[in-house]
Amino acid sequence: MAFRPLAAMVRAMMRRQLSLFLLAFVLVSCGRGQEDMRLGSEIAGPAAPEGTPDVQDAVDGLVVGHRLMASGYYELALKAYYRAAAEQGLNVDTLSAIGSANLKLGRLGQAERLLRRAIEEDETFPPAWNNLGVVLMEQRETGEAARTFRTAFALDSGQSAQIRENLRRALALLENPAYAEENENYDLVRRGSGQYRILATP
Repeated sequence: MAFRPLAAMVRAMMRRQLSLFLLAFVLVSCGRGQEDMRLGSEIAGPAAPEGTPDVQDAVDGLVVGHRLMASGYYELALKAYYRAAAEQGLNVDTLSAIGSANLKLGRLGQAERLLRRAIEEDETFPPAWNNLGVVLMEQRETGEAARTFRTAFALDSGQSAQIRENLRRALALLENPAYAEENENYDLVRRGSGQYRILATP
């Protein structure tokens, strides 16, 4: 008989501990949900301009990859480009995109091979020529880079200010090896919405 109150107290304490555990579990789960939402928002990047497909709703891996590249998520962009290549095949757009992502990740050898292959697929595609020129500049191959930018400029008919600026800088450096502009960057370009979009190098 003396043990019944003690047993009741133990059961009450266990119920309270269980309640506290369940409460803590719910709070942690809510916190993780909010964290996942925050991370998802960060990966998606800034809000898209009006008329641009949302990353989560986009079917085309190239669209997803371009958005991720613009947001600085190069590894995720590369995965999206691989998905696009699996769906569309290794065409000039997917090869150029994969090469450009590898350039952003510092994999210059892979980037060069992929961009040269993109040019083999379509020798008239200015973004592939321009982006190959950026890779060559990173490798200090100034002479070949200048010729590559010149080809991109001719194919583009001089319409892209970024390709024109890349060519100007490469020629200036070729004529005067001591030439260097402060914080000099070369711009990557890609096809998108009927025009060339710029992906500035870091």
